[in-house]
This record gives sequence, structure tokens and C-alpha cells, in this order.
Amino acid sequence: MPLRHCRPARVEGIGVVRKRRTRSHVIADLAVNHVERQALLAGYSVERFWRDYGTDLNIYTYNDLGEFESGVILVQVKATDSLYIVEDDRHLAVRVESVHLRQWLSEFVPFILVLYDAASDTAYWLWIQEYLRSRGIDISLLGRTHTVRVQRDNRFDVGAVHGIAELKNRMVGNDR
Repeated sequence: MPLRHCRPARVEGIGVVRKRRTRSHVIADLAVNHVERQALLAGYSVERFWRDYGTDLNIYTYNDLGEFESGVILVQVKATDSLYIVEDDRHLAVRVESVHLRQWLSEFVPFILVLYDAASDTAYWLWIQEYLRSRGIDISLLGRTHTVRVQRDNRFDVGAVHGIAELKNRMVGNDR
């Protein structure tokens, strides 16, 4: 017996109830696309995760001969329509779940948090492990969330992707 298509139920006086694509969905997709594009322009490849467990993308890097390099760059992307600027206009604040910070700190390769500003189509990045270690943040003492500060000078562009790849190569011992 063939399957029949069911019509959505109508609610009295309202009509068909449909799911909506919200602005937050749109800018989240734009943010991930921005990161993917910069990595691709740098000559690298990207793997996107559809289920979000704290990591949105893996970036795989290649040497000058096009050979695959060991290790991976892990990325979480946050998107906003309005940046929260702090500390003399030099930093951007973003709230992150502490459970994610614990997970990211345990990684053996760079974990990069990218903050995307949809209004200006610009992204900023933060190396999470170094940020937490350099500030002596004890993640076991954090509440449910923690606000991190991203330097406005840390633009996520092709040059930044190459720099992060160099960082990853030093961490995993790749020769370039």
C-alpha cells in the first residue's frame, strides 16, 4: 500500500502552522559559510558537523606540495547581529557554556572559537586553550556559562587561517 501524504492539521482560526526560518538560523549559516570560505581560500578542506556537540567544523590542512598534514583545526562558530564591545573598544565579549570550555581545553589540537558579526560580514577568532591557560582560568570553578573576550584585531581571514595552521603544525610536530 503506498504511503499517503498527510496534510498538517489546521488550527481553528489560525490556518496551517509551519516551522519558520528565523534570523538566528540565517546568520548561523552565514557564519559557518564565512569560516568555510576562508579555509577554502587558504587551500584547505573543511568538514561541517550537522549535530552540534560543541564543534561546528574541522579544518584539514595541506603543505605546499598539497600533501595532507597531521592534525586538525577544531572550530566552534558563534553568530550575532550586534557585537558586544568591551575594554576600550579592543575586545568583543561572547558567552560560552562552561561544559564546552572544559571539552575544548582537553583537545590536543587548536580549538578556535570564531565570532561572526553578520552586520559587517566579519569574523574574529580566539585560540581557546591559550586564552584559558594564559588567564589562569580554573574551569572547574566556572558557573554554567563564562564570558570570553576576543580581540578585535584577530580577524578571521585567509591570513589568520594560515597562522592557525602553523600553530597546529607546531602543536602536532609537522614539518613544513
